Amino acid sequence: MSDSTHRPPLPPFTLETAKAKVQAAEDAWNTRNPERVALAYTEDSEWRNRAEFIHGRAAIVEFLKRKWAKELDYRLKKELWCFMDNRIAVRFEYEWHDDSGFWYRSYGNENWEFAENGLMMRRYASINDVPIQESDRKFRWERSS
Repeated sequence: MSDSTHRPPLPPFTLETAKAKVQAAEDAWNTRNPERVALAYTEDSEWRNRAEFIHGRAAIVEFLKRKWAKELDYRLKKELWCFMDNRIAVRFEYEWHDDSGFWYRSYGNENWEFAENGLMMRRYASINDVPIQESDRKFRWERSS
């Protein structure tokens, strides 16, 4: 089990451990739990998300709260693009709707850099949004009662 000071798998990454890291990130982000997601990042983590620059775990939590208050029913898929040593690049797409019911699919790329303890030190994300019809959604999940 990992804690806030260690987050396996640890770098340097292999194909297997890089894929595991990407899947863990996808799983965590799909919880839409800002506090849980933020634990994967160093206390002084640096982010660029679109045109916003974020520094530190507390700021990450606040950013994610704002994000998921706007991006409703968010559902994410990530794919390993490449990796080397303590870095991973991913491509991703996610779907969400706003409070008016308009649906979007967001496409992007992220570059990640990890500390020796497996926590992410840097995350740089470029993202574009495309309006879609609800009927064109690709990512659906069953809601539990």
